[in-house]
Amino acid sequence: MDTLTVIKALSNETRFRILEWLKEPDKHFGAMAYMHQGCDFEGGVCVGAIAEKSGLAQSVISGYLVKMQKSGLLESKRHCQFTYYRRNEESINAFKESFLKQL
Repeated sequence: MDTLTVIKALSNETRFRILEWLKEPDKHFGAMAYMHQGCDFEGGVCVGAIAEKSGLAQSVISGYLVKMQKSGLLESKRHCQFTYYRRNEESINAFKESFLKQL
């Protein structure tokens, strides 16, 4: 994981908020009623729900989520025509440890 890539991903307020929201998805997105049957990606939230909460276009949010995934902050799973994202806690913890050591 590249520390600067993660910092750049977090430098956008909306991307930072998305990471906060995904820490407690039930609180911020409801009881996951929108997650389709058969999708076993616990804590995953679909792009459409994130876009709706943010008030931005789905295409913009998709770009943000891909950037966050490439930086290691998120992981995703495709189910039917939907893509779900959740926090990559292992990677986030590794970033925090690395960041503290570097500063």
